[in-house]
Amino acid sequence: MDTYRISVALILLLSTLNGFYSSQFPTQQLVSEWAKQMQQELVSLVETASGVNSMAQIFLDNRKYFSVEPNNAGQLVRTASSNIENLLLNRSMALKNLATAAETFQMEHQWKNDFGEDGIAYYNAKDSLDVNETEASNNRIRPEFNEDPAFKRPVSYNHTAVHIPTDIYEGSTIILNELSWTKALEDVFKKNREEDPTLLWQVFGSATGLARYYPASPWVDTSKTPSKIDLYDVRRRPWYIQGAASPKDMLILVDASGSVSGLTLKLIRTSVNEMLETLSDDDYVNVVSFNVNVNKAACFKHLVQANVRNKKILKDGVQNISAKGITNYKKGFEFAFEQLMYDNVTRANCNKIIMLFTDGGEERAQEIFEKYNPHKTVRIFTFSVGQHNYDKGPIQWMACTNKGYYYEIPSIGAIRINTQEYLDVLGRPMVLADKKAKQVQWTNVYLDALELGLVITGTLPVFNKTVSIDEKDGKPKKNQLILGVMAVDVSLEDIKRLTPRFTFGPNGYYFAIDPNGYVLLHPNLQPKNPKFQEPVTLDFLDAELENEIKVEVRKNMIDGHTGQQRISTLVKSLDEVGTLTKDSGPTRGVLSTAQTTAWHWCCPTTVCTISMQGSEIPSRRQNQQWASIP
Repeated sequence: MDTYRISVALILLLSTLNGFYSSQFPTQQLVSEWAKQMQQELVSLVETASGVNSMAQIFLDNRKYFSVEPNNAGQLVRTASSNIENLLLNRSMALKNLATAAETFQMEHQWKNDFGEDGIAYYNAKDSLDVNETEASNNRIRPEFNEDPAFKRPVSYNHTAVHIPTDIYEGSTIILNELSWTKALEDVFKKNREEDPTLLWQVFGSATGLARYYPASPWVDTSKTPSKIDLYDVRRRPWYIQGAASPKDMLILVDASGSVSGLTLKLIRTSVNEMLETLSDDDYVNVVSFNVNVNKAACFKHLVQANVRNKKILKDGVQNISAKGITNYKKGFEFAFEQLMYDNVTRANCNKIIMLFTDGGEERAQEIFEKYNPHKTVRIFTFSVGQHNYDKGPIQWMACTNKGYYYEIPSIGAIRINTQEYLDVLGRPMVLADKKAKQVQWTNVYLDALELGLVITGTLPVFNKTVSIDEKDGKPKKNQLILGVMAVDVSLEDIKRLTPRFTFGPNGYYFAIDPNGYVLLHPNLQPKNPKFQEPVTLDFLDAELENEIKVEVRKNMIDGHTGQQRISTLVKSLDEVGTLTKDSGPTRGVLSTAQTTAWHWCCPTTVCTISMQGSEIPSRRQNQQWASIP
């Protein structure tokens, strides 16, 4: 092979010298000749070294040992669908075991106000690996880590790891009690892995912000993050948000009167942005500002899906809100209720919420609530933002009268905690519904925080099953709080292994979409800017060249219908095939339009509908005849 490399180099050198002596700068024709000569030599080199020209003859000589049979494309899709469904069902069983065990452990736990000097022994994932035993605290576990190819990082299967957000004191009584009863989950994590060694991260995210995951592994190096600070909070992760509350329609109402100018307006903008981060793709949202008039923060005329794109547009719009005029709560709430009453647009049609961000006021807008919300079907949460001496009574009354809550945000440090407290309130109906609300949900594709790559996560809420005695009537009273969310990751690489492309040729491919139309599997699912905070939401129609038939395919897949469609699509062929031109004949590696058939099959109990496209690309045989090979 070195001989061929040398010959190519000599040819290039000789051509360069010839060109140099004929003129000081090579002509276009000379450069073209160099390129053709280089191409011929490189192609010859590859063909000789790889033996590609002899492969056809080898096949013909041994043809009696092979048979060529057409694929049953529909069966391939059904098989892939079944394999993915079985994978996710196994993960769902592990989730249910964990959620049931967590509820039992919490019920059996005896609350303690004092854990002594040593506290609870656990491994804090943010502890430096360089700290030796003498420097470590008495209550710190120091696992021995080994590099694991499945996780692509050092892990310990003998322990769990705990992550506590930076703004939460790890020695608080609540956190110590959480550490105490969640420690028993370690044995359940291990048992799940014994039953299924392919399990990846198993995580319990608590409503307090604590996260316990298995196997133990050091947290990501914060010095490599843009902010240099660990801002991770499990309650802000896409999977936790989706698992902790049912879908909701939310109208965010921003007071833009002159009294909120300056620091208060900056706090309101940040608060609204944080509120938007508590929403998932199952939710619908819009943001409007009001003073004597009502103005939409962005271009949306009604509630829109709270996906990454729409939330970014709303965040940008919030930054343009200016403060002027006087407050008119009646106008603001009237517009908000009308937004929630629209029937001709897609909505979550579950929880209906109005979030009011204001600095306070004297008006109660009571007649508006009596007109639009007599049965209290819309919850209203009010936020008093900034440090001021305005009367807070009216906005407290608004929240309490409409099954909501009132919160205060005096400074930037109170924003994150107070903008996610409402999730506990929305979780109460789920706790009361118990088994009816316990459905495994699967997230969109996103980048794992512990560098596992692209994953989807199955989630299941964990309920507080304790019973207390009502002080008024002395009767037992069920707890109505969510303890947290249990989660199990599935790597997209594992799913891809269940959909091998070699079964139907180089130009076909599997793709799968979720109930929102977002791609779960697709060759074009390649995030350009990896940010683990955001889901990778690529719509099927954005991943393909859109046409009416593909819109129909997408709709049928979302609706769970099976079938096949014949479509035209743009494909790249890397073989010596493609388009026949009038002068030059076949070309190499060209983009061409081809007929292809998409077969789709529904996984009724899991996350997606899977489909396969098998392209019918011309292929040149020994006799130079063009044939269509599916």
